[in-house]
Amino acid sequence: MSNFTKLPLIDEENETSQGEPSFRCVVEAPRGSSVKLTYDPALKAFVLRRALTKGLTYPFDWGFLPSTMGEDGDPLDVMILHDDASPMGVVIPAQIIGVLEVTQRDKGGDSTRNDRYFAVPVGSHREDDLDHVDDLSKRTRREIEEFFIAASALEDKKLEFLGWHGPKHAKSSIAEGVDRARREERRK
Repeated sequence: MSNFTKLPLIDEENETSQGEPSFRCVVEAPRGSSVKLTYDPALKAFVLRRALTKGLTYPFDWGFLPSTMGEDGDPLDVMILHDDASPMGVVIPAQIIGVLEVTQRDKGGDSTRNDRYFAVPVGSHREDDLDHVDDLSKRTRREIEEFFIAASALEDKKLEFLGWHGPKHAKSSIAEGVDRARREERRK
């Protein structure tokens, strides 16, 4: 199996609705999954990390943006908004529509930024009108926030939402994540 974290982030072969190259998103936990799965690059395998709270499932596919690194040392998180569940390990060419900036505090009081990015598959016909997180209803955004709160509850983490931002802001912070991953790779 390939090291999914090292895949090129930009997909020149699949364009967004704006005619730009798409971003690759790797699915870790499919829509409807009641467990958190993560890709372990050392094992080159997907590993069961933990069960979600009973009754809680991922509302959309959950994964990461390859060749990036967040402040927490992991690839940047991404939620892929579409109607179907994709199998774990699938790489989806997608259009970035925004980011929810999040500060995460552990039970010791230490805080880390752990933003959540949002994307829609470029081949989607049901979500092709979603170009910006503002295109999501306020209720949908609130339900997504509540999902993140519930999903982190068993890990004794408290989330503080700093705000929703559109694709321009998201792409700028993704570029920072790419730079962070390159710096880390050079240090190794």
